[in-house]
This record gives sequence, C-alpha cells and structure tokens, in this order.
Amino acid sequence: MTGTTTLTLGGLLAAVLVLYANLRPWWTGGRQMKQLAAFGKGLAGAFAAAACPGGILGWARQRTGSIANTGGESVGQSATGAAQANAISGGQLAGLVATGAFVAVLVVFAVVLAWKAASDKDKRRIVGGSFVGLVITLTAGGAGALAWLPGALNGVGDAIVALAEGAGVL
Repeated sequence: MTGTTTLTLGGLLAAVLVLYANLRPWWTGGRQMKQLAAFGKGLAGAFAAAACPGGILGWARQRTGSIANTGGESVGQSATGAAQANAISGGQLAGLVATGAFVAVLVVFAVVLAWKAASDKDKRRIVGGSFVGLVITLTAGGAGALAWLPGALNGVGDAIVALAEGAGVL
C-alpha cells in the first residue's frame, strides 16, 4: 500500500481547516442540523472505512493521510515559516471481522450513492466530511474515541446474518 498511518501536524492542520470550512457556514447561519447533513454523511462513511484494516477502504485511509500531510505541511510552512512535519501519536481502529466489514461496505456504498445524488455544494461537503473523518482516525485521540465502532459494526453484521439465516424468525 502507498500511504501513511502516521499523521503530522501539517496533516492535522489540513483536516482542521476543512472541518472549519464546513462548520463555519452552519455556525454563522441558522444552525440547522440539515446544514450539516452532507458533511455528516461523509464523516459516517469515513469512520466505517477507517475500521477496515486493509483493502481499498484501508488504502483510502492511508492515502488520505499522505495527502493531508503533504498539503497541510505545505500550507503551514508557507503561512508561518515553521515546519509542520512533527508526527502526532497514531491510532488504529481494530477488531473488525467479516460481518462488520459487510456493514462497513454497505455504509460506504450508501454514502457513495448519496454523493452521486447530491448537488455540487453537497458533494464537496460529503468529500470534506470523508477527508476529515479519515484523517482524524489516524490520530490516537480520534481512534480512541471511536474504539467502540468495530464492535458495533460487527454486532450489526451479526444481526443481519442471523436474520438472513432465519434465527428467531418463527
């Protein structure tokens, strides 16, 4: 895989800038939850993808980290003259099994369909939410706050399999 699992201060800067750009219109506007819906969809898809240890979703997480590091370090260095390459403590969501991966793919697929149906402005917000979510899960704090997610995905997947197998139907 080409990418990184280590986030730098510049990468975090890039994610915080995108987060601020998405939250500011909501904050200065009517503060209606529907204004955050597109960003939230991207964030939910990113969190589900971040639980995947490999495959294309795991690769996307690592590649997004590399892009954030490169862009954020460049912006930070250009704006301040100070290096932004200091590494931040990393984190990883662990414990996803096959049934949880099934649900993660469904969540990401639902977000892709939402993106296809969205307006141009909402498409940018979905991509922004995905970017922020994937980058934040590279940090120890972000991964720690979402440590419950692989277990939840596994539980939903187990319930779907039980339903499909007819457990408890009759």
